[in-house]
Amino acid sequence: MRKIIIYVVTVLVGLSSGNAILHDYGDALAKSILFFEGQRSGKLPATQRLTWRRDSALGDGLDNGVDLTGGYYDAGDNVKFNFPMAFSTTMMAWGVIEYGKSMGPELEHAVEAVRWSTDYFLKATATPGVVYAQLGDPNADHNCWERPEDMDTPRTVYAVTQNAPGSEVSAEIAAALAASSSVFKAFGDKLYAKVLLKRASEVFEFADKYRGSYNDSIAGGACPFYCDYSGYQIEAGISEFGWDAKHAGISVLISKLVLNNTMETSTPFLSYSDTFICSLLPDSPTNIVQFSPGGLLVRQGVCNLQHATGVSFLVLVYARYLKKSKHVIRCNDKIITQKMLVGFTKKQVDYILGSNPLSMSYMVGYGSKFPRRIHHRASSLPSVAQHPGHIACKDGTPYFMSDDANPNELTGAVVGGPNVDDSFSDDRLDSTKSEPATYINAPLLGLLAYFKSRSSP
Repeated sequence: MRKIIIYVVTVLVGLSSGNAILHDYGDALAKSILFFEGQRSGKLPATQRLTWRRDSALGDGLDNGVDLTGGYYDAGDNVKFNFPMAFSTTMMAWGVIEYGKSMGPELEHAVEAVRWSTDYFLKATATPGVVYAQLGDPNADHNCWERPEDMDTPRTVYAVTQNAPGSEVSAEIAAALAASSSVFKAFGDKLYAKVLLKRASEVFEFADKYRGSYNDSIAGGACPFYCDYSGYQIEAGISEFGWDAKHAGISVLISKLVLNNTMETSTPFLSYSDTFICSLLPDSPTNIVQFSPGGLLVRQGVCNLQHATGVSFLVLVYARYLKKSKHVIRCNDKIITQKMLVGFTKKQVDYILGSNPLSMSYMVGYGSKFPRRIHHRASSLPSVAQHPGHIACKDGTPYFMSDDANPNELTGAVVGGPNVDDSFSDDRLDSTKSEPATYINAPLLGLLAYFKSRSSP
């Protein structure tokens, strides 16, 4: 009897600390993909599963004589920022390329999510010498709290051109198109893959030939919302990876070619990748990052889960590339194994899903305890079915200020996440902590597919 009591107490203690939770990675994967349907802009298909959303922004580009409907709203607002949208697309595509075969029936939905972006980016790059970089006046939009189906703020079109270039946004769109081309080549539509690759080449040539920052060309639209703070010519922090810091991703991707003996080993990218890893892992003597007491990778000044998902994806992919090579990562005198890399990423993913001091899932709809008051216009306002009447700009303010849970569940949305001390307030007004974004979710697709294939919850 005493042994039974000790066992029960041990289990309860483990559960209270969030460390003994068995996660259903397949369920989390399905929901993380479903989230993107809640972010859709344009004419929704008959297959739309989050049915509380309806058609929106059907006139995008009309004033400029172009069709710019479609794509995704990036976060909790109603603006289409193409720079972070392109990064999100690149990351979804990369996840499918690496782990698509582990996605099971969700592969079809993942590929559909990628295509929703690429169909839009083909429109945004169809005019020679022009790349459409953004749709919607962000200042006007952020002054309102209204459903995308109702929005009456200016749908200003922001473009970069030969005379007003935007190398970073153009090159990121090119990367999204190229990565997505590999997805469709591998999983079904080879003709569409060729279309994407051809357009990617054209857009990259434009980005490379006409150099300059979109911070300058469309400053009123990009800043302060999605300024390219690192700059298209400036080296980013070594332990960073996200929509504005791509250098670590480039190093890891090119390292694959080095490890496969398809590129000269004298290139610096393998060394850069190792340095990236050594800057992250807690066991590394050259670790320079911060972790919360509960083990979450954190970074001051940004939503922490954005940082955690992007970095974790790179670490897992690098572990995959190392698997068949003889390369050894050395952080001074400490050898870092592939198993350690996988363990690092699993801890981050599990933290997000609820293995944390609060036993809080930061994915909406996953588990029994998750954020209910997320900073998201469409989710927090009554759906069109519930309230057919128009909800104007300031009419949504009472819903924004309300303490009530959001009436529409944005299933699969991962919010900004907890503070550096693991605390979290489910507060719609705190956008840094409670706002979801496509670039938080996008790296998770590959991560969850990997762990889904290696577990039986």
